[in-house]
Formats: sequence, C-alpha cells, structure tokens
Amino acid sequence: MTNDPTLETFRQEVRNFLHTQLPEPLRQSVLQHRRLGKQDFLDWLAILNRRGWAAPGWPVAYGGTGWSVMQRHIFDEENGLAGAPEVPPFGVRMIAPVLMKFGTDRQRARYLPRILSGEDWWCQGYSEPGAGSDLASLQTRAEVQGDHFVVTGQKTWTTYGQYANRMFCLVRTDPAAQMQRGISFLLIDMDSPGVTVRPIQTLDGDHEINEVFLDEVKVPLTNLVGELNQGWTCAKYLLSHERTGAARVGRAKREMAFLKNVAAQRVVDGQRLIDDPVFARDIARVEIDLLALEHTALRMLDLIDAGAGHGAEASVLKFMGTSIAQAITGLSTQALGPHLLPYEAAAFAPFTRPEEAAAPRGSASSPDWAGAVAGFHLNLRKISIYGGTDEVQKNIIAKTALGL
Repeated sequence: MTNDPTLETFRQEVRNFLHTQLPEPLRQSVLQHRRLGKQDFLDWLAILNRRGWAAPGWPVAYGGTGWSVMQRHIFDEENGLAGAPEVPPFGVRMIAPVLMKFGTDRQRARYLPRILSGEDWWCQGYSEPGAGSDLASLQTRAEVQGDHFVVTGQKTWTTYGQYANRMFCLVRTDPAAQMQRGISFLLIDMDSPGVTVRPIQTLDGDHEINEVFLDEVKVPLTNLVGELNQGWTCAKYLLSHERTGAARVGRAKREMAFLKNVAAQRVVDGQRLIDDPVFARDIARVEIDLLALEHTALRMLDLIDAGAGHGAEASVLKFMGTSIAQAITGLSTQALGPHLLPYEAAAFAPFTRPEEAAAPRGSASSPDWAGAVAGFHLNLRKISIYGGTDEVQKNIIAKTALGL
C-alpha cells in the first residue's frame, strides 16, 4: 500500500501543507523539546481546522476528513517528522469517537463542533488513587437525585486538567454490582461547584498532570453517555482509540535523526561519539527496532482496515512504541552527557508555582536547548504507565494474541 501513487500524492500534499502552514517558532519549540502551553496547542488546532484537517479520524458528516486508516497514518507520521505539535487526544481522538458511537444526537450536535473549534478542552477522568491499571475498581460514585447525578470522589493523573473545561468521567452508579458492572460514563463541566483541580509536579519539573476532586458535583442526567451502568463498554471503546496512535512512528524517526546528529557532533576522547563502536551498536539496535515497529504498524493498519485481527493490535503498538521512544531519549541523554547539567539545577529547584518553575538554561559551553532534552527524557518515563502499563499490555497480548 505504501507504493500506491495516490498515497504518495497525499503524502506530498501533507508535506506541502506543513512546510507552508506550520509556524516556524512553534516547530522549533517542538524540535528543541521545549514545553508547549495551551495557546500553542490551540493555535495549531485552529490552523488544522481551517484546512479541514483537525479531525483525521472523523467521518465527513461530523466535520472530519473521511480519510482511510493509511492516510491517517501518513498524516500522523509527517506531522511527527516535521515537528508539528500533537493535538491533545482527549477531544479529537478519545471522547469524540465515543460520542459518535454511544452519544445522543443532542450530545453530538453540542460537543463535536466545539472540539473542532477548540472551544472545549477535554480531560480524562479515569484513574484514581486506588484504581489505575485496575480501572474497574474505581470508587468515584454518582447517585441519581431528581434530574441530576451527584458525583463524589477523586481522579488522578489527569493530564491538562488545569486547561480543561470538560471532563469525561467513569463513575460507579451501582455499588452493589461486581467490578465492570455498575459503572457509568458521564460528561462533567469543570466549572461546576465542587470541582477542585490540584497540580502534580512531574519529575521534569513540569505541571502537566493533576488531581481532580469531586465534592457532590451536580451533573445533569442528559450528560450520561450510553446506558446507565454500562459505561465500561464506552471505556473499552475509548481505550482502543487511545492506544492505536501510541506507536508514534513519525516522532520516533524525528528523535532518531536528532540522536544521530548529536552523536555526530559530540567528541569524546578525541573521537566522534557516533564512531564509537559500542554507542554505534546501541543506536543500530534501536533503529532496527524502529524499522520493525514501522512495518508492524503498516501490517496492522491493513488488518484494521479489513476488519480483521485478534484485537491486541493496539496493545502491540503501544508497548513497542513506548519501549522505542524511551530507548531513543535514553541514548540522547547519554550523547549529550554534561551538556544536560544546566537543566539539573532548574529541574530540582524548590517548587513554588508552575509559572515560576525555572526554565531550562544554557551555558557558555552548552547549547541553550540541551537541557530541555533531559526534561523530555524524564517526561517520557510516564508513557510506559498511562493508557495501560507495559505489564497490562503484555497481558493483553498474551491472552488475546497468543492465547496464553
């Protein structure tokens, strides 16, 4: 399929768009591993929306592109290679497919256009302090009182919760039911009385994730998605969409090129690091794994497009993509060596407020972007946890694909 001339024409169209429409300052921020703010993401979403490309996986009827799975793969890959920001997935890739399949006409008409415009920023209310990978043990409760649910509980690891005005949330509506049964899927206004967002500072010194406390929050009954006590069905459907894009082949290729460039410039004991046999071997191993990931992703896209497969494809891509991404950034930090030290003091300085956290700084002997690589490396430690830990993905692969 990759030799299909129509797909190659499409790939060139995407490249031309990125070359002319991706703002250079934004591109450089991504390429130099700098932190992006809410407005950076919204600006890029607006550019994509004007072109009609904000929702690659949506049907045309809802404002999407109607692209094939291979076109979506090409689009994601070229965005990664070009240094375009990743559109936060919670609206476009996660809640939107759930609303299309399980939502009411009113919910679709209200929320889908606001996702495309950026008017609504969604976050995910799944994990809890005692329910992460074991999500079915969640304890946040919702009781029906008149025309509302009253929700009480706590969610954690809520990515970009500080930006969000909407949350899709799993709650227990039947405490007597066993595990997955008795869970419902609700849409919550983050401005509702009783919602409190508290920041969690991550290892890289950033504020990207949060705790969300829900204290008798009133949620209209009309904000129930799907059937009462059947929210686990929505949750599983959403997770399959969350994990399918986790391979991030384009980003991995971009970071591999960055790694090679750094290793070619770094001189250790009079020799370029890329010429060191041990380090060159380590790069080659990861590059071979990346090539295997790309071909695996293409094969799986064919299966998905044909409606075939064993159901573990998303877990395979998530696990492999995670392992390779972390391996590449690990080698990048090794290659930069002492040039990362300017980041160290800033990253572990006493924390005050997120806006006061010291930014990565350069020095006379270190490029001013070098320290940001350490932050990027530390930030990517989380990807083997979110969306289902590596151990969970292995179990899914073992049971579903291997029949163990």
